[in-house]
Amino acid sequence: MESVGQSQLNTLLVALGEVLNSRGEHYEVVVIGGGNLILRELVTRPTTKDVDILGEWTSAGVTQMKVIPEALSRAIADVALTYGLAGDWVNLGPASLLELGLPEGFTTRVERRDYGGLVVWFAGRFDMVCFKLYAAVDQGIRSRHHQDLLELRPTHDELLRAAIWTVTHDPSPAFRSSLESLLRDLGVEEIDASLD
Repeated sequence: MESVGQSQLNTLLVALGEVLNSRGEHYEVVVIGGGNLILRELVTRPTTKDVDILGEWTSAGVTQMKVIPEALSRAIADVALTYGLAGDWVNLGPASLLELGLPEGFTTRVERRDYGGLVVWFAGRFDMVCFKLYAAVDQGIRSRHHQDLLELRPTHDELLRAAIWTVTHDPSPAFRSSLESLLRDLGVEEIDASLD
């Protein structure tokens, strides 16, 4: 879809919540990605192309969605049609992050926002540091993930903690080498012992 900014993104989520509410539907989802960062004003990047759902929020925490439930999918499509958006403006792009585990304490850092029939739980700032570090290593210093990581201004300790989490998702020597190089570029030295 075309990129949207904070105000329009908020309007879209309100509209989605209203559609769900009018149909007697209710969903609670966990959102990461650029939409999270923009709506919470954690970065200056003005726009994003989509809203990334990590999973469903339940009493047990975050659970994986293999597919977006049909009623929610229909509501997403109807909002897309109304606003001239691509059908995948809300998607499960990063859901695979759940398969190998979230950063420790993830559920204690989420931020809740209500949009009628839709409740969005936004991943916390530290968790976004973890996800952005992981993506920046994978996609390089010219990626938007690297820029987002810089704008999150992680501390030395946060970067080390995030790095420990990333290697649980990709323990390969190539990933570790790229991770160490990126951390050094960010001013983090003496990292070998931390990652073992």
